[in-house]
Amino acid sequence: MEQRRFGYIRVSTKDQNEMRQIRALEKYGVQKKDTFIDKQSGKDFNRPAYQRMIRKAKEGDLIVLKSIDRLGRNYEEIIKQWRFLTKEKKLDICVLDMPLLDTSRSKDLLGTLISDLVLQLLSFVAQNERENIHQRQAEGIAAAKARGMKFGRPKKILPQDFFYMVERWKKKELSAYEISQKIGISMSTFYRKVKEIEQYNKTEGSNI
Repeated sequence: MEQRRFGYIRVSTKDQNEMRQIRALEKYGVQKKDTFIDKQSGKDFNRPAYQRMIRKAKEGDLIVLKSIDRLGRNYEEIIKQWRFLTKEKKLDICVLDMPLLDTSRSKDLLGTLISDLVLQLLSFVAQNERENIHQRQAEGIAAAKARGMKFGRPKKILPQDFFYMVERWKKKELSAYEISQKIGISMSTFYRKVKEIEQYNKTEGSNI
């Protein structure tokens, strides 16, 4: 039975362009109808297009990737998934950027050993770089905070006539939607601010 080729493409966000991966897979002979694309993080394998591809692929079929990090980002998960695809599903995998990672060519014991070693090395490097990035980000944030820099969304400054608007809202002269649109806040923020005002009035024993 002829081996069917499936192409898998992943980009981390909807804004990233997947054309480079598409061209590489087409050049290898993967048909458009057999190409599956996910636009989300590679932290796990709960991706709709990837799962559809796995369900469709049969024993002996080939999965083609542009690079190993398109499969995933987590070291342990990549190793586990590779073994699931090659051992349990009995599929072949070809990583175009790394010819050594092509199980369709290396069927002997040495070829399998080389593929496993290269995979583990590359996956470890990818995972290690990811952890280093997170560490550098954390260190940068800590250093910035030490210099007095504040993070997070700045608080919305309410207009001086906000209390008056609330009074009109209570009298049903204005809707919460109209007020939130006028001053540029969400309705949930409006209701939260009203609650804060009421709580303040109870504490201070005064009226708006």
